[in-house]
Amino acid sequence: MEAILEFFSQVPTWFRASILIGGLVIFWILEGVLPLFQFPYQKIKHAGTNLFLTLTTMIVGFGMAGLLLLVADFVASRQIGLLYIFDMPLWLKVIVGILLMDAIGAYLVHLVEHKVKWMWKFHLVHHSDTTIDVTSGLRHHPGETVFRVSFTILAVMIIGAPIGLVMLYQSLSVLFAHLTHANTPIFGLKIDKALSYIFVTPNMHKVHHHYQQPWTDTNYGNIFSIWDRLFGTFIYVEEMTQIRYGIDTHMDPQENEKLSNLLAIPFQKYREPINQNSVSTEVYPTTRSAKSVNPR
Repeated sequence: MEAILEFFSQVPTWFRASILIGGLVIFWILEGVLPLFQFPYQKIKHAGTNLFLTLTTMIVGFGMAGLLLLVADFVASRQIGLLYIFDMPLWLKVIVGILLMDAIGAYLVHLVEHKVKWMWKFHLVHHSDTTIDVTSGLRHHPGETVFRVSFTILAVMIIGAPIGLVMLYQSLSVLFAHLTHANTPIFGLKIDKALSYIFVTPNMHKVHHHYQQPWTDTNYGNIFSIWDRLFGTFIYVEEMTQIRYGIDTHMDPQENEKLSNLLAIPFQKYREPINQNSVSTEVYPTTRSAKSVNPR
């Protein structure tokens, strides 16, 4: 375990790039061979838009990386944080650390972005994609990256996570982004449903991309589904053909495909969800009921 943390504390660029680019290529091929949905779209053009947004978020992320490293080194060297309250073997510290990084640095910020209107307008760019594929997992407004990295830094401060643990978590996060957004039936229903008791699975996350509330405001998890189950935001849909991607306020292709508009969305007037009143009274499963549902 020490060797793993040491590796990720100085993780080489080629390794991170192989996860990012290699994952894109592998799932891109799988989508072409065995797609979950047959989208009538220009796949190359769609990827170009999403990958441009990925580049902008990477630039912002690199700009804040120095602060993240500084904070991680500070808390680890002084043993400040939850990981140092109890004496634990290293393997348990890593598991607990990754779980808490996921809770604060992913689940919490995701939940907040859905509840705070001005933050939602940044995150909405991710949800506006009506043809979810592997490139969609990287489709974020550069402004949202500031929120994400800030909450990651907050998680590091609370947990006391060393940089090796942070980089290990972020590598897993990229892998799960590819896995959960890819337009291919990766697991069968039984396996997907079984795994969803612990992990965020492709079927589970794609429900989050349904175009109307309350479905949009569920399944906030990034790697682990236990936070959604614990806080009552978990649902599971067995029939994936019932899912329709996008967000009901921005279904016009001129708004959800045009790059200039995607970058401008956070600075436009907030729009109330169109269909929230028509579907909010529907009974849908939470952590206590994970049966098949129809989101329409």
